[in-house]
This record gives sequence, structure tokens and C-alpha cells, in this order.
Amino acid sequence: MTTLGNENAPRQIYPLLSALSGHWWLVLLRGIAAIIFGVLAFVWPGASLLALVMLYGCYALADGVLALVAAISGGAPALRWWLALIGVLGIAAGAIAFLWPGQVALFLVLLIGAWSICHGILEIIGAIALRKQIDHEWMLLLAGALSVLFGIAVLAWPASGALALIWLIGSYALLFGVLLVGLAFRLKTHRATVGG
Repeated sequence: MTTLGNENAPRQIYPLLSALSGHWWLVLLRGIAAIIFGVLAFVWPGASLLALVMLYGCYALADGVLALVAAISGGAPALRWWLALIGVLGIAAGAIAFLWPGQVALFLVLLIGAWSICHGILEIIGAIALRKQIDHEWMLLLAGALSVLFGIAVLAWPASGALALIWLIGSYALLFGVLLVGLAFRLKTHRATVGG
């Protein structure tokens, strides 16, 4: 998309898309982190609760830091507040997992459920903000809806067995990661369009 006489017009018209497409690799890294977390959850299904807490803490912290870096790096801060909130929530969830690893499984289940619902709502808000700026924003919308549904399922059945919880978490992380990787490559194709 180009506008005669103004090469910066795409950046001015679509500041959020410009910022995200310029840093598409951060979205890709978030997706890869989620996929790695999902694979590890399936590879070590019999892991102790403490190991699961640490694994979850690493994922939430990595996802939060990458989301925050994406929010801070360049263009239109007013439109990137949702990404910054995802980052802060992820860092907070990871820190809580590391500071109180010995807490009972119910706390972890409630933390994961609440974080997933908040995270999903913010992803949906981001998809709505991007709907007129990018094709296939449904990937981010679907990732957000998946997060919300996952959080509701976790909160609805907190007493599930540890193995079922691990597989549920692993499945969520894999699906979410694949969607973010798809979105990252879609953003990369828009990079030239918006001059990112």
C-alpha cells in the first residue's frame, strides 16, 4: 500500500500494524516458546508438580518479556497497551510461579486459568484493533478465544488429575504457539507493505 507523495503514510494510517510487522520476529519467538513448552509438557507427563510449576513459570516469563519488548519497541504506544498488559501479566505469573513453587496444585490451576482468560481477552482486543489493518487477523482472534476457553476449562475442573492437566496445558500451548507462528509470518509479509 502506497500513498502518492507520502512514503510514511502506511505507518501513520496503521501504526499498530507497522509496529507489529516491524518486530514480527518477537511474535515468532513467543510462538516458538509456547510450542517448546507444549512439547516438554508431553515429553515429561509424569513430572512432579514442582517441575510443572517451574516449566510454566519459564514459559509465562518468556512470553511476558517478549510481549513487553514488542510493546515497547516503536510506534503508537496508545494502540499497544494490550500487548504491554499481556507482557506484565506474563511476567507476574512467571514470578509468582518461581516465588511460591511449593504451593498446592489448586493455586497453580487457578493461576493458569485466570492468566489464560486475561491473556485471551487481551489477544481478542488486539485482533479487533488489527481487523482493518491486516488480513487473517482471525489467527490472533482464534488464539485469544482458545486462551479464554482453556482458562474457563481449567477453572471449571480444578481437581482434575495432574496428567490430564499437563496434557491440557501442553495442547493449549502447542495450538497457541502454532497460531502465533502463523501470525508472525503473516506480519512478516505485511512488513514491506507498511514500511516496517
